[in-house]
Amino acid sequence: MSISVESVSETDYLLGLSMAAFASSHIGMSANRNLLISNIGGITDQLGLVGNNEWRLPSFWPGDRQGGQQVFSTADIAGRQIYRFGYTIVSFSTLGNALYLYLQSTGGTGECFEGIDPVYFTIAVAANTASLTSLANASPLGLVPGFQATPDSLALERNDSLKFQVQGLTRVTRHPLILPVVPWGIANALLVGGRDADWFLFGGLALYAVLGCAAQDLRVVRQEGSVGTVFELEEQNESLQDFYQSTSFLPFRAVLDGRQSLEDIVREVPWLATILSLLVGYIIETKMLQWIGCGTGI
Repeated sequence: MSISVESVSETDYLLGLSMAAFASSHIGMSANRNLLISNIGGITDQLGLVGNNEWRLPSFWPGDRQGGQQVFSTADIAGRQIYRFGYTIVSFSTLGNALYLYLQSTGGTGECFEGIDPVYFTIAVAANTASLTSLANASPLGLVPGFQATPDSLALERNDSLKFQVQGLTRVTRHPLILPVVPWGIANALLVGGRDADWFLFGGLALYAVLGCAAQDLRVVRQEGSVGTVFELEEQNESLQDFYQSTSFLPFRAVLDGRQSLEDIVREVPWLATILSLLVGYIIETKMLQWIGCGTGI
């Protein structure tokens, strides 16, 4: 695969810029989120929005131990929640624009009508499965914190100590949610034809996954700020450092050097979630390929 600058169309050029904006805004907002959260929380407090008992999460939604069901119980929590909302908006706007430009470039047609390559398709589905399964495997560097059942009911309550326990997929890699985007992106770029637009979108997502995970690791090593679902770094830094030392960036490296074992991985992986994720991952991959014009070969 090679991309000649002279041959890149204007639409593909804009697509590349949109992917660069998506990746840089993600990594940049994450790197500076402590400052952003502090400033947002302070402004929210000054506006009198903190401590309003009438703003509460529904009873079925798991709150946290500090704020319970109250939405803006403290300025810090208000800053986190508004930051997450803004982070989501920026993500959807930049990646959404990239998807629009991708469809403009390709005309909504892929070059795989002769049949889907089974190897690339299997890799993409397996990567989907790994990422989706990680949602049931709490990690400090992922999106999902730890939850546990309350003693007196079937409700869930947040327990941040659980996410620092190395188990299941985090014994394979400390980035089980994002790192599978690498093989997924490369496989899909090849599946749909390997055109410039394909590499800008899918290859760009693969590159973002590598850089984003590496940036998280760098912040952990330098103890520069919160990462993943770890916001209270002062209180949780020791647990985060222990997690980092016990896990690896590259999949299975911690197994090869003796820090983790395959037996523990096999015993602890949430297999029911894996089976469900395989089904959902297959459906997602199939529907995505159909959406961009590669459906007839599946």
